[in-house]
Amino acid sequence: MRSILHRRITIPMAILVASGLALTGCSSGGGGGGSADTGPGDAGEADGVVTIYGTIADTEADLLEQSWADWETKNDIDIKYESSKEFEAQISIRAQGGNAPDLAIFPQPGLLDDLASRDYIQPAPEAVADNVAEYWSDDWASYATSDDVLYGAPLMASVKGYVWYSPAKFAEWGVEVPTTWDELLDVTKKIQTATGDAPWCAGFGSDAASGWPGTDWVEDLVIRQAGADVYDQWVSHEIPFDDPQIADALDAVGDVLLNPEYVNAGLGDVKSINSTPFGDVARVIGDGSCPMTHQASFFDGFISDPTNGNATVGPDADVWAFLLPPVDASSGQVVTGGGEIVGAFSNDDDTVKVQEYLSSAEWANSRVKLGGVISANTGLDPASASSPILQDAISILADPDTTFRFDASDLMPGVVGAGSFFTGMVDWINGKSTKDVLSTIEASWPSD
Repeated sequence: MRSILHRRITIPMAILVASGLALTGCSSGGGGGGSADTGPGDAGEADGVVTIYGTIADTEADLLEQSWADWETKNDIDIKYESSKEFEAQISIRAQGGNAPDLAIFPQPGLLDDLASRDYIQPAPEAVADNVAEYWSDDWASYATSDDVLYGAPLMASVKGYVWYSPAKFAEWGVEVPTTWDELLDVTKKIQTATGDAPWCAGFGSDAASGWPGTDWVEDLVIRQAGADVYDQWVSHEIPFDDPQIADALDAVGDVLLNPEYVNAGLGDVKSINSTPFGDVARVIGDGSCPMTHQASFFDGFISDPTNGNATVGPDADVWAFLLPPVDASSGQVVTGGGEIVGAFSNDDDTVKVQEYLSSAEWANSRVKLGGVISANTGLDPASASSPILQDAISILADPDTTFRFDASDLMPGVVGAGSFFTGMVDWINGKSTKDVLSTIEASWPSD
């Protein structure tokens, strides 16, 4: 398996304010991995400044900087973090132009692998490799490995496939948390019959990345219907994107998202899914006008955001969540998720120290304590996560019986996973057929 990851999600500012956390300013220094005269993969001299480039922005970037602030002071190293919505395009340009950062937080799969294959990325230093061996499973290590060489370490993580709902409303309607996909469809029908309204809501809007919430739905159905082996074959293109098993998964998603009786609660009709920003769904989940939505573990931050109504999240609170159930209850728990990989363009002493720290249990606990994220680092104390849903997600990742796979679109070539797959989901909601959507995505797969 190749590299990595999942698109970054910004936790609302109000969450941070409510927690009384002091924010540090987000530095936006230029890249420090080299100059115009520095060749690919060369190391600059340590100067007490280490630059990091990534997609993590806004409040989440502030929390990132806060997570390493004390360590910076103790080690007399100034970490300059720069975020960009154009990271995927700019990181390659900067690497080729000799203006790469010292470290990059990679949010897409092909990027680390591609840049490593062209000798821009430094192999992981021994201390980082030791941390990966100690704190991550072989599967997680494989996401940072290319051609049998470890090039970095995982950073944060998320568990996808949660169905968010109101426990009180479920009790009122006489429905229970389903244990199979068919039971979930039964629950959907019962809620629609009891209320006369749509039981589901969704939002695919995410600027240039619009459509990604739909890819999460498809990935969850592929792994639940066809199994992990087929999921892996799909990711690696051992089977085509328009394989009948993938078509079955997309059609299963359509049983919910294309049914005008089932969506888009509190927001509009089926096509309103595309015009609804994914974060706006939190408001209608929180105020009860939408019974269910499908979203990752990070979503509790949006639901509890005062600007979305300040709903509470927990087993006995306003909103809680269960994992999208399997097709067969006896098949065990299967989940998809994401994370990031930190790769280095420089190997001076300061850069190595920062990279080692970010791969440690010490950093993982520091960041998780600030809220909004989790990590698959086995040195993480679950108590570091104050949110009940994040504690639940940590227990899922730590469970040896859980079948876990990285987000498929983030493991596919970028032109597919962050390109035609995203736009294909938007086209599908707008009425393009399953066959045409999948054949278009398949045609976009790189020939090499």
